[in-house]
Amino acid sequence: MARIEPFRGLRYNQEKITDLIEVTTPPYDVISPEMQDKYYSLSPYNIIRLELGKEYPQDNESNNKYTRAAQLFEEWKKSNILIKEDKPSIYIYQQVFTLNNNITKTRTGIICGVELVDFSRGIVLPHEFTLSKPKTDRYNLMHATNANFSQIFSLYEDPSKTISDIINKNIKNVPVIDMVDEEGIRNRVWTIDKKEEIETIKETLKNKQLFIADGHHRYETALAYKNDMALANKQHTGNEPYNFVMMMLVDMNDPGLVILPTHRMVKNLDGWNFERFLQRLKENFHVEKYPIISIEDNNIFNEIEEKLYAKGKENTTMAFYGGNGGLYFVSLKSREILDNIQTDMSYAYRNLDVTILHTLILDNILGIDKEKLVNQDNVFYTRSIKEAIKEVERGNYQISFILNATKIDEMKQVALHQEKMPQKSTYFYPKLLTGLVINDLK
Repeated sequence: MARIEPFRGLRYNQEKITDLIEVTTPPYDVISPEMQDKYYSLSPYNIIRLELGKEYPQDNESNNKYTRAAQLFEEWKKSNILIKEDKPSIYIYQQVFTLNNNITKTRTGIICGVELVDFSRGIVLPHEFTLSKPKTDRYNLMHATNANFSQIFSLYEDPSKTISDIINKNIKNVPVIDMVDEEGIRNRVWTIDKKEEIETIKETLKNKQLFIADGHHRYETALAYKNDMALANKQHTGNEPYNFVMMMLVDMNDPGLVILPTHRMVKNLDGWNFERFLQRLKENFHVEKYPIISIEDNNIFNEIEEKLYAKGKENTTMAFYGGNGGLYFVSLKSREILDNIQTDMSYAYRNLDVTILHTLILDNILGIDKEKLVNQDNVFYTRSIKEAIKEVERGNYQISFILNATKIDEMKQVALHQEKMPQKSTYFYPKLLTGLVINDLK
């Protein structure tokens, strides 16, 4: 089903660029204007200038961030700032990172070209909705540069561990990239260029489905680009580079695969009344108050996280904070309640913590429907329990909801039903670095 290919990637010439931290960045969609300024200042060769160039008032059709990216890309190749791999390769990409609980994990995957196919074929499966504006931006960049500067992140299942065995054999070699990024995450890359190993990987994946973890906008952009290129090419064969997109593939059972929760902070509620909210909540949920002695004690946030995780193993459980030390745990009274929500969706979708929050609480009680969520009138997001609670205490928000992380299998089941999760349902950590390997489609 999934067709993958090696490619001759472009990498920074480490004889000229001695410190890769000066030229790599996180994914474009998490970079603020302040971060963009910082990356611009680090190096004239920072990947930000290609992936997310600056816009200027005098920009026009012939001189803009996309045309400048294309020009710089060609210049960097000609001056050997970027150099091409000698042989078509599949790349091993490994990240070693530490979570808040001081547990160190290692996530390992492979970077390769993956054939672009329509979602309706059930080979590559999404789990998120996309927005038109980011896709237009990514398409313009891809059309100008004919390249993938960052990897789409996807998951696969390989019970045979065939690919893991090849990875474990090759990571005994010296990596071609070994760097610690600005978050303290160690990033290492190895190349696999032996034909027999590449063929084994291709054969192993050809009957697999791929589940997009991160990069839905980039995938849909690359698919649109492929379709346009195919229409314009009278000799189109299906083997041209534009038929493939650079993707990082990780086994679903990789011990370093981590999804972090994203919490919701709510404001601009008309006629907000905490006691009335509490009474409405008790119609479908058990409500338990949890005393917070002091939110100045940082240990309390770890305690909340641990208690929420433990409760979530037994039943759908989330927490909310309404100010004045009032933290509450809420758990669903009965699974039968799910039979009456989003009845056109699968049980896998209805059983998600985020679905229950968005449907039974945000929409039914607080009146925050899908349109308001899209417009971001009321709900804002954070990965920090501390921020979720302190922002309410400061009066910036009226209430915050604290969630457990979505599970890998939950994401898989929703994707298999060809459904899309509510916004901000998954946050795979850590993000992949941009600029380690580039896929030149020319």
